Amino acid sequence: MTDLERLFLQLVRNLTSIDPGRLRQPLPLGDIYHSIVPYRAYRRALQLESSEDYELVLMQLCAGEGGFARIEPDEAGTEFAAEIQSPNPDLTIIHRHEKAVICLDPAAVAKALDRNPELAFAPKEHVEPAIRKTDSPERCFRCGAGLPLGRVVKFCPQCGQNLARARCRECKTELEPGWRHCVACGAAVSEG
Repeated sequence: MTDLERLFLQLVRNLTSIDPGRLRQPLPLGDIYHSIVPYRAYRRALQLESSEDYELVLMQLCAGEGGFARIEPDEAGTEFAAEIQSPNPDLTIIHRHEKAVICLDPAAVAKALDRNPELAFAPKEHVEPAIRKTDSPERCFRCGAGLPLGRVVKFCPQCGQNLARARCRECKTELEPGWRHCVACGAAVSEG
């Protein structure tokens, strides 16, 4: 997998967990750089050695390489493409074009969403989440917001976190139905 593919997959995963609707909306380059996939938070996942490497890969995305996205206005895309070809690319181009928007290619997004290698051996059955009818309101494990009572709650109404999937009690890793142990920490999964 290339660095550009890793960046795109991380971008799609992060948008899916934050707000899936944004996958179809233009994304300001500054948002991607500063908050959606910031280098400091994702440098290990992206397997990039330096922030300069990260900025070069982000420039490739903006230049339209790989067909993952296009940038608007078109002039910005032309400028990114020219800068990538330069023997000494000017990395400040990202900051000059923070207000330019990235439009993700729908086919590339669909392929990224369909591709989930860590679930390749997971059971295929689907388990609906339990209806929440407790007197004490349950809270979202991610943002702490109270959740509606007496109805099926699949996503947190405040942060959009997917609540339909079971989580490991020890490390909070997402679990698939039928797993008896957490794939991240090895903790036993309770049967109920």
